[in-house]
Amino acid sequence: MKKDILSYNMEELCAEMELIGEKKFRGKQIYEWLHTKRVHEFANMSNISSSLRTKLDENYCINSIKVVRKLESSLDNTVKYLYELSDGNHIESVLMEYKHGNSLCISTQVGCKMGCNFCASTIAGFRRHLLPSEMLLQVYEAEKNSGRHVDSIVLMGIGEPLDNFDNVVKFLQIISFETGKNLSLRHVSLSTCGLVDRIYDLAKYRFGLTLSISLHAVTDEKRSEIMPINKKYNISELIKACKDYIEITGRRISFEYAVIHGVNDTQADADGLIKLLKGMNCHVNLIPVNEIKERSYRSDKNALHDFLAALEKGGLNATIRRTLGADIDAACGQLRREYEF
Repeated sequence: MKKDILSYNMEELCAEMELIGEKKFRGKQIYEWLHTKRVHEFANMSNISSSLRTKLDENYCINSIKVVRKLESSLDNTVKYLYELSDGNHIESVLMEYKHGNSLCISTQVGCKMGCNFCASTIAGFRRHLLPSEMLLQVYEAEKNSGRHVDSIVLMGIGEPLDNFDNVVKFLQIISFETGKNLSLRHVSLSTCGLVDRIYDLAKYRFGLTLSISLHAVTDEKRSEIMPINKKYNISELIKACKDYIEITGRRISFEYAVIHGVNDTQADADGLIKLLKGMNCHVNLIPVNEIKERSYRSDKNALHDFLAALEKGGLNATIRRTLGADIDAACGQLRREYEF
C-alpha cells in the first residue's frame, strides 16, 4: 500500500527521503509543492528529477477528498460542505464569515463514539479516525472551492479531536508550519467533551490554541445523563485538568454550555456554573441547541438570555454563540446522515 505523503510533517518527510536514498533537502522541496502550491500529482513537481518523481509515484500517494454536496446560506454567507473520502466515507465542514475573517469548522473523525445525547454526529456511530491529510484537505478544498481565505479553524465538527490525538497533533504541526498554510495556532480552537488524560497530553505541547470544553451541566448526575464520558471522567476531575492546563499553558479556556430548556437552564444551574468556574481564567460560550429529529432537546430564547444575565451578574465572562447557517442546518452531522442514511 502506498504511503500517505500529505500526512507527513516536515521532519518526517525529510527523514522519509533519506530512507529512500535521497538527499534530506528533497523533503523540503516536496513539502512546499504539497502545502504551498498544493499540487495533486507528483508529475507537477517541476524542480524534482523525473527519477525521483517516478520513485514517489511508486511508493506514495497524494490523498484527495471530493465535494459531493455544497449548501450556501442566503442569510449570512455560511457554506456547508459534504466531502467524500477516498474510501467512500463522508464528512462535513462549515465555512463561517465573521467580522474578524472566515472560520472553518472541520471534522476529525468519521462519526463519533462519545454518545452525547444532543449531538447529531454520534447518532450514526463511529467508523474511523481521520488522517492528518484528510483534516488538511478540508481546509485546502474549502479555500479552493469558495475562493475565500480561511483565517481560523475550529476542530468542532464530526468527531472527538482528542480521541484522534496523534493525527490531530500532526495536523496542527502541519497547518501551522511556516512552509504551507502557516496558520498561527492562536487562531485554532479545539473542542473536547472532556478526555482528561488527553487534556494533560495536549498541555505538554503548549500549542497556544484555545481549548474548548463541552461542559453542558454542573452536576455529575445530570452531565452523565447527557454526556456518557462523564462516567469515566467526572466534573471534579475535568475541572482540575482545566485548571492545570491553564497553569501549564497560560491560555484561557472556553467552556461550551448548550442551554437545553427544562434540563440545564434554571437559576440553580446558573448558580452551580458560577460556583464551579469562579476564579478561573475562562470564558463561557452559551449555545442554543441545534434541533435534530431524533431528540426532543430545545432551547428557550427567554431562558437563554436569563441564563446569560445570571452568569454575568455572578462575575463570569459569558456570551451567546451567534447562530449561523440556520437555513441550511449548518450543525455538523446532519448533512452526512441525510446523505448516507
